Amino acid sequence: MIAAAGIDVLQPRHLKDALIMLRVAADEGRPLVPLAGGTDLFVTLNAGQKPAARYLDLWRLDKLRGVEALGRRRLAFGGLATFTDSIESKAVQKRLPILVDAARQVGGVQIQNRGTLAGNIENGSPAADGVPVLMAADARVVLRSLDDERAVPLAEYYTGYRKTVRRPDELIVRIEVDVPEGGQRFEKVGTRAAQAISKVVMAAVGHRVAFGSVAPIIVRAHKLEAYLAAGGRDIGEAQRLVAEDVTPIDDVRSTAEYRRRVVANLVAAWVPSLDKRTATR
Repeated sequence: MIAAAGIDVLQPRHLKDALIMLRVAADEGRPLVPLAGGTDLFVTLNAGQKPAARYLDLWRLDKLRGVEALGRRRLAFGGLATFTDSIESKAVQKRLPILVDAARQVGGVQIQNRGTLAGNIENGSPAADGVPVLMAADARVVLRSLDDERAVPLAEYYTGYRKTVRRPDELIVRIEVDVPEGGQRFEKVGTRAAQAISKVVMAAVGHRVAFGSVAPIIVRAHKLEAYLAAGGRDIGEAQRLVAEDVTPIDDVRSTAEYRRRVVANLVAAWVPSLDKRTATR
């Protein structure tokens, strides 16, 4: 264990050790916060905000690294798979190319090298760039404790702003995706062309679509999806339905009205492409 500025960091060498540490800490009522690349933690520290007091440093757990192709459309991302891993993976480039697009827009190269997909998920930011892609692709979050392992659909993972279903004794060990058929699209609207926090993010795979920065959590647009899955293609109706799926707010980056208009415009541009065979990026 290392300690600095009132922060305790435990450093397991094996996955089982990490799970034991999580269980003991949870039983003691002093839960550990899993830490991978640390990119969000350092932003918190630089902003002068008070971080959590106890962390579990996972960076040495090589068993959790990498991206694996399982079958024609299935992908498995380890709990320490980084954005760079996704960018460089031939399997991801072929099966889920919009994740490559999203990963390239996550900060600079240093952030892409250290930041992990699991961390992007667990951080719970509604402005995350990678999560809408994974959610639109029907990803499952695999959680492991000392006793068992369970898979939770990413669309059901969040219970509120920065709140998830993960128990204090569980760890994200894998993200599984059976990429649905259909065209793919990723759109990020920010203040500038690169290294900007998103005002609106849209990711679509087939008729499945998820939005970021339009609600307290990243959301699947279920009403819009149901309409499109049934064959509906009227743009006006699609825009009406998506307005019921998203609940944007005014904040320092944009206004709720601006976000609603952007979402409507993105849907208007996307719906006509749904019946095309080739993926759009």
